[in-house]
Amino acid sequence: MRILVTGGAGFIGSHTADRLVSLGHEVTVLDALTAPVHRGRKPNYLTPGAELYVGDVRNRDLLANLLRRTDAVYHFAAYQDYLTDFSTFTDVNITSTALVYETIVAERLEMMRVVVASSQAALGEGLYRCPGHGEQTPDMRPEAQLARSEWDIRCRVCGGPLEMLPTPERIHNPQNAYGMSKYGEELVAVNLGRRYGIPTTALRYSIVQGPRQSVYNAYSGACRIFNLHYLLGGAPTLYEDGEAVRDYVNIHDVVDANVLVLTDDRADGQVFNVGGGTPYTTREFAEVVRHQYGSDKPGVVSGEYRFGDTRHILSDIDAIKQLGWTPRRTPADSVAEYAAWLSGMDGLDEILAAADAKMRALGVVRKAGA
Repeated sequence: MRILVTGGAGFIGSHTADRLVSLGHEVTVLDALTAPVHRGRKPNYLTPGAELYVGDVRNRDLLANLLRRTDAVYHFAAYQDYLTDFSTFTDVNITSTALVYETIVAERLEMMRVVVASSQAALGEGLYRCPGHGEQTPDMRPEAQLARSEWDIRCRVCGGPLEMLPTPERIHNPQNAYGMSKYGEELVAVNLGRRYGIPTTALRYSIVQGPRQSVYNAYSGACRIFNLHYLLGGAPTLYEDGEAVRDYVNIHDVVDANVLVLTDDRADGQVFNVGGGTPYTTREFAEVVRHQYGSDKPGVVSGEYRFGDTRHILSDIDAIKQLGWTPRRTPADSVAEYAAWLSGMDGLDEILAAADAKMRALGVVRKAGA
């Protein structure tokens, strides 16, 4: 096929482009190479054999010219990180997706598949159960609760403890601008795809880990943050009590899922969670990274928290397993490969300090009891 990968110079996009080229597809990459992920230049890992166009995915003429010679699209171009320019999330993530479909319809283009990158952030706090009051989808924890070091979510009826459940695709309760934009992107893609007969699949990635994950983002990436701390001889801060739950998925498993849904007709019109399938506390994941570096310094619980963080989230991946996909790599595999990729990079101490300073300047990192 002739395949367009938007955001194809990024983390997930470049690995997907690598695989597509290896499978014999003709790959075109559209990427704006914007900060903070990039520094305005072509990355040295860009897929050999893929044709790169540097430009904004919202450029109507450029996008139309590329789509006219395309059989399938992976739409990975996105705006992310923990920033307060809320309108930019909507403009980049939702508008660009709408423009892809607008162009396909206006030009009467035949597409074999459009695969849209969504996010676990669309799930928000996810699904919980109270023994007495059943399933609940909690909203963001109030700042006053976090300031008292009360980390766990309680039943909205009785105030009792809740059991975290794996969260299936039917749940959507985004609590931040990025998650809202990704859920909006899903709605645009899947609904327009159904309306106009454009085969479409949206994939809600959990926390994807592996080499090429940018070291420059201020907020995202426990793998990046923890690796940098241990590489530089320190130990990472574990926010809250270190017991927040996440699930991590390896980049190569994600690429397996991306390639699978390209040609499987059962994926048409569907949204799938793509996750690691195993819950890890922040403390447990920090231990994975610590062992990679042979450090004797465990993660530090300092009483700090990031306002707006999800307490627990674990994606239910049963639906995509029905297509024959399953995660095969572990967080230890991801950490080892990321550590090897970081080795030899310059200026990492400055990057870590700058990211921390930015988060504090934005008022995201806060101290309980302060």
